[in-house]
Amino acid sequence: MRARSVLFLALRLLCIASLAALAGCASSSRPLASQAAAPDEYRHAYLIGPGDSLHISVWRYPDISLNAPVRPDGMLTTPLVEDMQASGKTSTQLARDIEKALAKFIKDPVVTVTVTGFSGPYGEQIRIIGQAVKPQALPYRNGMSLMDVLIAVGGMTPFAAGNRAHLIRNQGGNMQKVDLRLNDLLKDGDLSANLPMRPGDVLVIPQSLF
Repeated sequence: MRARSVLFLALRLLCIASLAALAGCASSSRPLASQAAAPDEYRHAYLIGPGDSLHISVWRYPDISLNAPVRPDGMLTTPLVEDMQASGKTSTQLARDIEKALAKFIKDPVVTVTVTGFSGPYGEQIRIIGQAVKPQALPYRNGMSLMDVLIAVGGMTPFAAGNRAHLIRNQGGNMQKVDLRLNDLLKDGDLSANLPMRPGDVLVIPQSLF
């Protein structure tokens, strides 16, 4: 009888442990707010912008392969191709366009374009103004969060009113204001205050009144 009671208790404890393990797995699979991915509509290939640095490789023709910047007007100049629109294209699209241009001079050109320095199109850059340590414009990247932006600009100055900060966001052609809680995020570690960024967002960090 005693042995049966011990066996029953052991089975009961095993069941409780199994349920706890399953619950743990379920909770660990739930992403934190800081890990939340950007909406699918903002997941897109990187678009070349003015100021980007490109490496253009033409297979079997090293003499016309080179590193070249994208001019402020969004155009690109390479050997045999004086002016070509680069801004707003993916590296693959630009490579195909260069191949078409080179086909007038070279038989079956094969071109690879690699972006080595990033700025991105002006309309997609994230701009940070106000009481950031290093106010600047950043290229938008898939999955970029508010915390990523704050790290890139070195955080806030001592005079910042972090919980009065906000985003100016283009939503379907309408400019909207999104309130933020930067103090809660940076000082208290409240990850619910971390938000996914969107192309073209402007982060405004005002100065404290005191």
